[in-house]
Amino acid sequence: MSFNQAPPLVDYNLFESDAVLRESLEREGGSWAHDLVHGLGRLAGTQEAIDWGFQANANPPVLRTHDRFGERIDEVDFHPAWHELMKVAIGHGLHALPWREPRAGAHAARAAAFYVWSQVEGGHGCPVSMTYAAVPALRKAPGLAAQWEPLMTTLAYDPGLRAPATKQGVLFGMAMTERQGGSDVRSNTTRAVPTGSDGEHLLTGQKWFCSAPMCDAFLVLAQAPGGLSCFVLPRVLPDGTRNHFHIQRLKDKLGNRSNASSEVELDGAWAVLLGQEGDGVRTIIDMVNHTRLDCVIGSASLMRQAVAQATHHAAHRTAFGKLLVEQPLMVNVLADLAVESEATTILMMRLAGAFDRAAAPLEAHFRRIGVAIAKFWTCKRAIAVVAEALECHGGNGYVEESILPRLYREAPLNSIWEGSGNVNALDVLRAMQREPDSVAAYFAEVESAPKDSRLERAIAKLKNELTGGDMESRARRLVESMAVVLEASLLLRHGDPIVCEIFCASRLEGGWGHTFGSLDTRPDLRSVIERHRPRFD
Repeated sequence: MSFNQAPPLVDYNLFESDAVLRESLEREGGSWAHDLVHGLGRLAGTQEAIDWGFQANANPPVLRTHDRFGERIDEVDFHPAWHELMKVAIGHGLHALPWREPRAGAHAARAAAFYVWSQVEGGHGCPVSMTYAAVPALRKAPGLAAQWEPLMTTLAYDPGLRAPATKQGVLFGMAMTERQGGSDVRSNTTRAVPTGSDGEHLLTGQKWFCSAPMCDAFLVLAQAPGGLSCFVLPRVLPDGTRNHFHIQRLKDKLGNRSNASSEVELDGAWAVLLGQEGDGVRTIIDMVNHTRLDCVIGSASLMRQAVAQATHHAAHRTAFGKLLVEQPLMVNVLADLAVESEATTILMMRLAGAFDRAAAPLEAHFRRIGVAIAKFWTCKRAIAVVAEALECHGGNGYVEESILPRLYREAPLNSIWEGSGNVNALDVLRAMQREPDSVAAYFAEVESAPKDSRLERAIAKLKNELTGGDMESRARRLVESMAVVLEASLLLRHGDPIVCEIFCASRLEGGWGHTFGSLDTRPDLRSVIERHRPRFD
């Protein structure tokens, strides 16, 4: 009979156990969605939902290119657990909440719900996220939006390739990158040839990363006669025949194994122009910005689940005569991880609130630069947080029966998807150069915090750094500083006072080493752990 083992972290409510999220949801105007997020939090903590996450990753999708008669079908088969996860996500509106309920706090409410449910399993969030993000891009063409949006915003999960008009709901994906260019989409070679009918084109070429090829339609970039353009490409044509969209193979990825990512070949695939010809990047950028928000949410979600697992384990595991959570050095590590998680969650919810309030120019400008800053920084921090939380478990954290290896494999994804670290750091510089109002909005935000000499010194130093030359080679350092200053400002306004003090003393003043667990000794570190440790129902 085993002893000195932490009980399974199951049958708890992920929302009720997360004080930072509860406070943030209220502050950002999403309290009307309390019951929705509470219900998801309860379901996410059940053994059934946890099992779905493990099963979906242990049984990854399988590609079937042809049927038994040799005809191309290009279908992807998923384990039933994947469909259960998707059914919950779509049924709770995680793909469409702000478009279904365009009210104050809708993006914040959706962010909180997506954050909670993603802790169960991250991979299925890909088609959910892209469907959410495709709507604002489609709205640039009212006719296409009228055709697709009613199906994109239903609460019915209806998998399978059929004519869209015969389905209860549809999902959207994205196909931008190609082998020769990656993030440099202007080097794309996929051709779009007009048919002569109102915006209709035939697309021919290959896409190196097509996210979620089982979706019903995609936003695709291709070279039209007038330059790089954006198109809506359905998998099944209105008459029920399959479009010429051929899945070459599924990617064998480090993580995100429950989800299908693919290489595809377009062989005269029928598509309709979205936006102006030659304006493809500008057209699809709304989708990219919304998916970048979801990269931040996903990173915050990974951090939160890792911290929940680590603090729970340490509260029940004994070593050398004391609980781990009573060991001074482990207390330092856990408190440091919790501080990072709290800062990220508050930043995530502040950005979601900026999406809600984007009609106000100041909020729109802050959103523009804030998303790129947060995408760069939080996605990198998630990798370090998950690794340290795994180590808190020792060998128990390194085996697949725990969720930590899956979280660890998933963590780098958000930093790569929708632009790697360099791409996002340079995007911050681009915003500063082309949209100077975004810089003004950033400083208006960080300078609105209560007076704190450490933050004031950090802001002054940052302003000085932004006046120097050769900013491109220093972009990562600059954006890192902008992110830490922004998090400190938010914590001063909204965080737990002890968490805020630790963050400012360590991240701003330098009372910190190069690893988690190198905080200055304080008597109140245990209280930070208790704030973040999950509680059973």
